[in-house]
Amino acid sequence: MAKRELGPVPEFRYKPGEKLVVTDDMKTAFDKDGFVLVRGLFTVPEIDKLEKCLELGHVTEHAFDLPDGEEMNSRMVIFNHPGVDYTGLIGRCRRIVDTTEELLGGEVYHYHTKINMKQPETGGSFQWHQDYGYWYKNGILFPDLLSVMVAIHKCDRGNGCLKVLRGSHKLGRIDHIRIGGQNGADLDTLAECQKILEQVYVELEPGDGIFFHCNVLHSSDQNHSDRKRWVIIPCYNRMDNNPYIDHHHARATKLVKVDDSDLLACDVFDDVTGKWFMDPSIDKTIIAEKVNKDVTSLVENPPEYKT
Repeated sequence: MAKRELGPVPEFRYKPGEKLVVTDDMKTAFDKDGFVLVRGLFTVPEIDKLEKCLELGHVTEHAFDLPDGEEMNSRMVIFNHPGVDYTGLIGRCRRIVDTTEELLGGEVYHYHTKINMKQPETGGSFQWHQDYGYWYKNGILFPDLLSVMVAIHKCDRGNGCLKVLRGSHKLGRIDHIRIGGQNGADLDTLAECQKILEQVYVELEPGDGIFFHCNVLHSSDQNHSDRKRWVIIPCYNRMDNNPYIDHHHARATKLVKVDDSDLLACDVFDDVTGKWFMDPSIDKTIIAEKVNKDVTSLVENPPEYKT
């Protein structure tokens, strides 16, 4: 079977100080490719402030290592509610949330945010997978979810940037298997998908972002460079797609948005109240190693869900 030809990957650019408008071209790109690439989604000062928050605040104290099955690890932090600190405002700002709601066609809530930290020369890979390949097992019936990856550092082929199979969201959900400490797509099915779908290296400058559908097949390579490769990834689910079981991520909870202008006005770096950091020991979809401090003792009790 021949490769599917979809033409050049469209790119869009955010103009600081303006509303990020979801144009017909953006909607078409999301439907066709399963993702939308937005250059300059966050400004350099906004990203600098995010990195400062991660360096000075308490978020990274909740990090754990995720083995890739090839003797390398990526550091990861996951929190289920955004909270009031700067990392939380990233996931609550209208620039992201309003855009996500237009792309998914309905009101969303914050499912969780990941901060992936591939350290120089040691950062592990992520296996080819669909997020919905395992989110489905959390009691989420419909693939009405979306993630927004924002580069904190330059992401390129040299330090293990994101790779996607373009248009793979139209395949539907693929069975997943355990690979290392992660869930990966069934290897036989993946091999057939790679024969017909274009692989795109998503190379990003700091502040660039990509909105991608939960059924898009994606992965990333190890970081053998001498550079950091950190990204923040807020993830969203539609409010009308509330999971039918309690699990280690958030169920439908009203999301309080903030204006884009609130980002640079925020100097809250160390208040992690209410973020509900994920305890990797209770997540059945991963196997974590080398947990900072004692993550179990740091994890807050999940709040009562609002449906």
